[in-house]
Amino acid sequence: MSTEQASRIDTAAPAGPAPAPASRPAAPGRATALGNALVLSGALLAALAAVQRYTHLLGASGSTFSLERERCHGVVRAGRNDCGTSTHACAGQARADAQAQEWISLPAGTCERIAGGRLRAGGGGA
Repeated sequence: MSTEQASRIDTAAPAGPAPAPASRPAAPGRATALGNALVLSGALLAALAAVQRYTHLLGASGSTFSLERERCHGVVRAGRNDCGTSTHACAGQARADAQAQEWISLPAGTCERIAGGRLRAGGGGA
């Protein structure tokens, strides 16, 4: 290549800094992996919060969970009793609705709020 050709090439180049290359978006695999990691970590956090709130596996306090129960007589539907009586020995054998001797186990304090509910078998009150 001659000097004359070299000078033509040099003078043909534009003056000033070269333009910056067009910016390319991040690789699709990298953005998707970050998004997946954020979604999975959020789901895991929500699951742990639910386990802590609704179970006793991750106990926040030293208190124990106990649900007091009571036998409620006179409100059982036919075939829905919890246990035997003097007339039968098994659950689910009540022959009629609201029999005085049939009972069902309920959370404490619930029976007295049910119409016809009694804490003792028979026709008397609590």
